Amino acid sequence: MFAVPENSVVLPENSALLHPVRVALSWATDRDRWKHLLRYDPEERFSALVDKTDDQEIWLMSWLPGQTASLHDHDHTSGAFTVVSGLLTEVVTTKIQVVHSLHAGQSRVWGPGYVHQVRNDGVDPAVSIHVYRHGTRAMTPYRYDPVNGPVR
Repeated sequence: MFAVPENSVVLPENSALLHPVRVALSWATDRDRWKHLLRYDPEERFSALVDKTDDQEIWLMSWLPGQTASLHDHDHTSGAFTVVSGLLTEVVTTKIQVVHSLHAGQSRVWGPGYVHQVRNDGVDPAVSIHVYRHGTRAMTPYRYDPVNGPVR
């Protein structure tokens, strides 16, 4: 089962493509395709490009306890991520901030303008698979203003 955030609009898809969550789940369960890339970086969250087509990019990410991807959006990109192992926290930011605690097998979806932060609040390393559509994994940084919400 996966959650589609209320403020997430996924752009119209090529009907030949699977939903990005289905893609992320498929890659997450097929560890032989990416386990040779898995690393842990003590300084920052690790990421490696696993696969790239004209339609999407698949990224592997590892998170040591305390590592984070700061508040950001992905511009015009839509996609999804699935937690492979460990625990990740996603903070979705509009005028308010909503916290989602994600365990292995759980996924989140995003669309253009979806502002969030992902971090490992757990005591163990975490691994996730991310699918990016309609662009790359570029991130636009934000800061949270308690009155105005996310501010560039």
